[in-house]
Amino acid sequence: MYEIRNFTDNDDIRILEKLGAYTVIEYCRDLSVLPSEAQTAYFCNAMNVRKRQVICDLSVSDVIVQAGAMQWSVGNVNATTGVKGVGDLLGKALRGSVTGESAIKPEYTGDGTLVLEPTYKHILLLDLEQWNGSVVLDDGLFLSCEASLKQKAVARSNISSAVAGGEGLFNLGVTGKGILCLESACPKEELVEVNLVNDVLKVDGNMAIAWSGSLEFTVERSGKSLIGSAASGEGLVNVYRGTGKVLLAPVGKMPG
Repeated sequence: MYEIRNFTDNDDIRILEKLGAYTVIEYCRDLSVLPSEAQTAYFCNAMNVRKRQVICDLSVSDVIVQAGAMQWSVGNVNATTGVKGVGDLLGKALRGSVTGESAIKPEYTGDGTLVLEPTYKHILLLDLEQWNGSVVLDDGLFLSCEASLKQKAVARSNISSAVAGGEGLFNLGVTGKGILCLESACPKEELVEVNLVNDVLKVDGNMAIAWSGSLEFTVERSGKSLIGSAASGEGLVNVYRGTGKVLLAPVGKMPG
């Protein structure tokens, strides 16, 4: 049995969101500063540059975490590699090599509390039921997910998508039923959600941070011809086609 005091009940901490096994907290002020850092800390707070942290309640669900993201735990918490055999190890290693993600992400089981490292980035919680059970992520966003979710490498629809669109050949795809936790440079308040029903979204630049696995992603010329593309002032655009949704970060994510 354990009790945690002066954490989420601290008046300098506020709870931003709760979903599934996850609770996202934010430090309203950075009190651990020296006099020489006080001015920077003051303006950081005014511009919403604050430390945020994720708390995982393992009594709700086991979780898979990005390697190195764990800060502390209490109670019955067990860390495993999540590898279920040689074939699974090879599959994880291959997926990690092509997506740029860590090959082995530790899985935490039990019924205790796990706290992840603080970050100045924004924490996004996605319920995959709202994504028809499948989402594809831009590189570097994955922080954690409930262990009920499966990860896979998603290949581009064509080679031009990788070469011309400023993307890799593969992205990390997450499927199943559960909660996904992302670490984003852009806050939820600035994300634009585009819902497509048998339609097309064209984006000039690498601004999509997540999109439904049901969508086809390609890179195409903005015009029907090379002359048309030149006349419009645009060259190649990222195209998302089909039925699903796309999260865009037009402010916090610079175009590629």
